[in-house]
Amino acid sequence: MFRLVAVIVLCVAVQYPRISLSQNTVDCEKALRAVANAVVNDSVFRFVDQKRGGHFKSASEAPKDAQLRLVSPYADWRYWNGVLNVALIRLGEVLHETPYSDFPVKSTAFSFDNFGYFEERYKGEGKWNYSFGQRFIMEELDDCGAMGASLIEVYRRDRQDRYRSYIDQAAAHMLTRQTRLEDGTFARSFPHKWTLWSDDLYMSISFLSRMGELTGDRKYLDDAALQVINFQKYVYDVSTGLMHHCWYSDVQRPGVAFWGRANGWALLAQVDLLDHLPKDHPKRIQLLDILQRHILGVARYQGAEGLWHQLLDKTDSYLETSCSAMFTYAIARSVNRGYIEPRYATIARRGWEGVMSRIRPDGQVEGVCAGTSVSDDLVAYYRRPTPLNDIHGIGGVLLAGAEILQLGK
Repeated sequence: MFRLVAVIVLCVAVQYPRISLSQNTVDCEKALRAVANAVVNDSVFRFVDQKRGGHFKSASEAPKDAQLRLVSPYADWRYWNGVLNVALIRLGEVLHETPYSDFPVKSTAFSFDNFGYFEERYKGEGKWNYSFGQRFIMEELDDCGAMGASLIEVYRRDRQDRYRSYIDQAAAHMLTRQTRLEDGTFARSFPHKWTLWSDDLYMSISFLSRMGELTGDRKYLDDAALQVINFQKYVYDVSTGLMHHCWYSDVQRPGVAFWGRANGWALLAQVDLLDHLPKDHPKRIQLLDILQRHILGVARYQGAEGLWHQLLDKTDSYLETSCSAMFTYAIARSVNRGYIEPRYATIARRGWEGVMSRIRPDGQVEGVCAGTSVSDDLVAYYRRPTPLNDIHGIGGVLLAGAEILQLGK
């Protein structure tokens, strides 16, 4: 009997090797540096003339009839750049690496120096056809929210008047011009009037929460709290613990999909708000309860690899990296900040194991779903492509890893 027990113990020891916390930290930092270096080192702040092939450091140097485009997508002004900029600043602080924190400062200045060239040539074709299109066109929350949030972070480090002017412009858009339902909930005019997109929790709250802290004006935080509470009323599904991708006000029903990244956006937004919300805010306890229930709901669907699926409740949909990174960050951050109990840390650690398996040695990230609109066709979500190193996921990966490092402490 003794020999049998000894063999069993030996087999268990071999099957589940113990990895020291220090080794986990080393591996985590190595992966994060690979991703961040791929962004910082590979970025080129230049334009190429698609007509003649010439390169220019400034748009003003190009001929008047040039057809310019950015050489590097990391230098653009899109909502995904906003998430990436916030993540690089955070990572730079955690790793004490100024090149990471300096990158968003440089990228922001480059955008402001050059967007006018494209704005002058804009003829209404669509903001996605132009470099910096979301910089000079402010129609929806994703035009100004995430980049506005990153601009506030840059403004804390580089207080230029032109930055503050844009910040105030974005705030005015959200408070006075953005479409809302009668109860004040943010909505979009497409694909139906009016549609709530769960993505818009992040596209609004990332900015509103920071604006409240920057100005000391509580109206921004009150508005952000209203959005979390109202969106939960419309898109949260009690039976699954998940958020639908959208809600159609014209037919009074939710969309068909529990899309992973939409839930990721919502969780990032909730954590952002609590990070900036005063402890005596009257809605804080309610917001904590909403966050905790959403985290518990998401945790039910984590796969054996530590990753989550593109459609959270559909295990036959592919494992998706960006939502997995967002969930990992939100859970790790919530543990670090005391929003949820410490026992949830294991879920975040397993999530990071899964995310790290998607990071190549050269820092390229696999398995990130491309940009996705709301749809009534569930198969459309199944079939969304996952281009290598899609920028939609890079910011989330960096945020997750940086927070996991803090979790280790």
